[in-house]
Amino acid sequence: MLEVFICEDDEAQRKKMVKYVSDYITMENLDMKIVMATPNSEDILEYLRNNRVTGLYFLDVDLKEEKSGIALGAEIREYDTYGAIVFVTTHPELTYLTFTYKVEAMDYITKDQFTDIRQRVIECINTANQRYVMNKHDNLKIFQVKSGDKMISVPYGEIMFFETSPQLHKIILHTKNRQVEFYGKLKDILERDTRFYRCHNSFVVNKDNIMEVDFGKREIRMKNGQICYASSRFMKGLKGIVQD
Repeated sequence: MLEVFICEDDEAQRKKMVKYVSDYITMENLDMKIVMATPNSEDILEYLRNNRVTGLYFLDVDLKEEKSGIALGAEIREYDTYGAIVFVTTHPELTYLTFTYKVEAMDYITKDQFTDIRQRVIECINTANQRYVMNKHDNLKIFQVKSGDKMISVPYGEIMFFETSPQLHKIILHTKNRQVEFYGKLKDILERDTRFYRCHNSFVVNKDNIMEVDFGKREIRMKNGQICYASSRFMKGLKGIVQD
């Protein structure tokens, strides 16, 4: 389900936004819900620290607190990498700050007499919902895991392999261009997706990203050049994967 968050410090504006969103979700019977409508940025961040979220965020830029809506958007990106962020403001001249904070926004809605805010909100809902539905397909499926106080989202296609960490009860996720350490068990990883294969007691590999297997050295070279190791116990299964 796509979760919707509204951060607006003007109560009247917040109620309007809630009505626009809830009415359209109900009318179109969308797989979405408003999780939170709040004047406080910290409410949203606290929720993201404790929940795996794919969200649509409507953020007032000029919040009556030390943190701006754009700064909030930058922090949201740390927890929900692929969420859709929409900035709503009476100050269109502040759009340049999205580049300063490196926040990729889906839209920037100006609260003035010339803007049909309701229609713009509906357009954002439709776009975010279409992206969400696409991401549910296997090729764009998202793997989410909590690392420290951050929720990390990684497309399955970018996962190379998992290995047990020297730290007890932890796993290291190797992606296309980074590593993430988190608490977990390899047997639970195997249940997440059929493309994962147990190639060693300490390794689970993404079959789709295997480039080649050196059966003599029992090494698996991934598409990004990383090396994953295999044990004799699992070599037969690997041969079947490579031949396919």
